[in-house]
Amino acid sequence: MGYAAYADRFADDLVGVAKRIPYLQRLGVTYLHLMPLLLPRPGASDGGYAVADYRAVRPDLGTMQDLADLADELHEAGIALTLDLVLNHVAREHEWAVRARAGEERYRNYFRLYDDRTIPDKFERTLPEVFPAFAPGNFTWDDELSSWVWTTFNAWQWDLDWSNPDVFVEFVDIVLFLANVGADVLRLDAIAFIWKRLGTQSQNQPEVHSITQALRAAAKIAAPSLVFKAEAIVAPDDLVQYLGRGEHAGKVSELAYHNSLMVQIWSALAARDARLMAVALDRFPVIPLTSAWASYVRCHDDIGWAIDDGDAAAVGWNGAEHRRFLSDFYSGAFAGSFAAGAVFQQNDATGDRRISGSNASLLGLERALDAGDLRAIELSLARIKLVYAMILGFGGLPLLYMGDELALLNDYGFVAVPEHADDNRWLHRPQMPWDLVAQLDLDSTSPAAQTFQTVERLIGVRSTLAPLHAAVPTHVAVASDSAVVLFVRRSAAGEFIGVFNVADRPAWIDASLLEQHGVTRPYDNISQTSPIRRGPGYELAPYECWWLTNRQPESHH
Repeated sequence: MGYAAYADRFADDLVGVAKRIPYLQRLGVTYLHLMPLLLPRPGASDGGYAVADYRAVRPDLGTMQDLADLADELHEAGIALTLDLVLNHVAREHEWAVRARAGEERYRNYFRLYDDRTIPDKFERTLPEVFPAFAPGNFTWDDELSSWVWTTFNAWQWDLDWSNPDVFVEFVDIVLFLANVGADVLRLDAIAFIWKRLGTQSQNQPEVHSITQALRAAAKIAAPSLVFKAEAIVAPDDLVQYLGRGEHAGKVSELAYHNSLMVQIWSALAARDARLMAVALDRFPVIPLTSAWASYVRCHDDIGWAIDDGDAAAVGWNGAEHRRFLSDFYSGAFAGSFAAGAVFQQNDATGDRRISGSNASLLGLERALDAGDLRAIELSLARIKLVYAMILGFGGLPLLYMGDELALLNDYGFVAVPEHADDNRWLHRPQMPWDLVAQLDLDSTSPAAQTFQTVERLIGVRSTLAPLHAAVPTHVAVASDSAVVLFVRRSAAGEFIGVFNVADRPAWIDASLLEQHGVTRPYDNISQTSPIRRGPGYELAPYECWWLTNRQPESHH
C-alpha cells in the first residue's frame, strides 16, 4: 500500500517524517514515496524536479545521513522508501551545467547544444509543449554557453544527451549511491523524454527501454532488491512498453503509473457512464508477472485527459468533445457539475486544458460544504469511497496522495508564495494538518474522519483478499446498465469481482453476469454482507461499490 507526500508538506524535516511513521502504520502503508527532496536549484524549481545535486538533500529537510536514518526507521516499520530520480534533465545550476558553461568540452557533451536555430527549428515542428503558458518552446538561448540548449520543461531545466555513454555512467553511479542510502524504489521521472529523434515527439523512443534495461541490469548486479518505477504519462499503447514487451519483457521497470485507470475513473464519474472505461482498460495487453501497475485517483500533478479517439468512437463519442467536456466539468464550468477545480496550462492551439484540484474538491465536497447541502455532502463522500474502492480493487500497488485520506479541500493560499503563485497545481499540495489528524478519533462525523475511516477500512479489507495479488490480471467489463463497471479477477485463490456504480442514480446488475464470471454466491467484503437479490439481479444505490467473492459455506460441527 503506497503513500506519496512532499516531505516538507508532510512534516518539518526528515526527522519529523520519522516521527509520523505510526500514522502511516495505522493506515496500513508499506511504501512511502517522498517527493523531490534532493537539492534543487534556488527559487523556482518545478516543485523540486530541477535537481542541482543528486548526492545532497535540501538543507531545510536535513542531511544525507538523516535520509539514511529515516530509511532505516521505515524499514524497521515494514515500509519501503521511494525517491525520485530525474533522468531527463538537471538544473542549470548542477555541476555538469556549470562546467559546460565554463567551456569544458566533456560537460558540454552532456547536453544538447546548438549554435543556431536550424536544428532546433526542425525538431520544434513535431515537439509538443509541456508548459505552453509559462515555458513555451523546447529550446533556450544561453549567453554563457553561446548556444541554444534543449529545455523541454523550463529554461532552467537542461535536457541531458543520453546518446553520450558518459551520461549513462554518471547515472549508474547515482542509482547505486541512492540505493546505498536506503532507497528501495526509484521513480524514474520524465523517463519517456530521454531519447530525442527528429521528426517525432521525442517521447517513447525505443532507446528509452534499452537504456532502462541497461540501468536495471547494473542495479540488479550491485543492488538487487532495488525496484524501478516508470513515470510515463503516455498513451495506453506506449505505456505497457515501460513494464516490458518483447525483448524487454520483465527487464525494465517493475512498476508504472496506470494513468489510464486514473483518467477513466474521472471520466466515468463526470459522464455517469462506465462504457468508455471498460473499452479503454480492457484492451491493455498483459504485463509481465514480475511487474505491476501503480494505481491512483490523484497525484501531485495536474490531470490531463489522455482519452484515445478510437476508444471514444467505440462507444459512439467524439474524443475531442469528450475531453472538452471533462475540462469544463472538472473546472466547474459545466452546468450541474459538482467539481471545484482549476484549468492548468490551457493550450489554445490544441484546445488542451488540464485540471488541478484536490481529490475531495473535484469530487464535490467543497461545493457541498459551501452550500451546506447535506445530501450533496453525502454523495461526495460516497464518490470518495467509490474511487478508493476502485483503485484498491484493481490490483497492483495503490497509491494514496497525502491529505486525500482526510478529504482535504483545495488550498487557495498557494498564490501567497511567490515561487508557487503561477502554478495552480499547488491547489492540491497543502500542508498536512496534524491538528486535524489529532481530532480524528474525537469527532467521527466530520468529512475528514469519515473519509479516513473509509480509506483505513478499505485498506484493511484489501489486505485479506488474496485475489488482489498484483500477479492476477484485471478484466474490465460493463454491465447492461451503462453506469455499472466490473473489475473481474480470477485467480487460484478464488474469484473476485469489484462492482461499481459510477452514477448518482440507482443502477442494476444481472445475477447471471456475476455467475458468468464465477461468483455464484456473492458476498461483499466491504460491508461484510451478501447483497439482496431482487428477481433476476441486484440494485446498487448511487455510487455503491462491492468487492464480491463467493460466500464460503458455513461449516457444520
